Amino acid sequence: MFLTTVNFAKSKSKTLLVQMVSAAGTGYCFNTKRGRLRDKLVLRKHDPIVFCGCKFENH
Repeated sequence: MFLTTVNFAKSKSKTLLVQMVSAAGTGYCFNTKRGRLRDKLVLRKHDPIVFCGCKFENH
């Protein structure tokens, strides 16, 4: 019995899981997906600690 090794091509996903951190400095963060070929993601979303919409950036 011969054992052979087969090399499979690794599949790369089209999306990355990134952590978004509040620019208000509260430490609130959440995870989201972004495209692999996209630049850094910046979102405006509600920050429950300061009760307003804040800018969230990639960490």
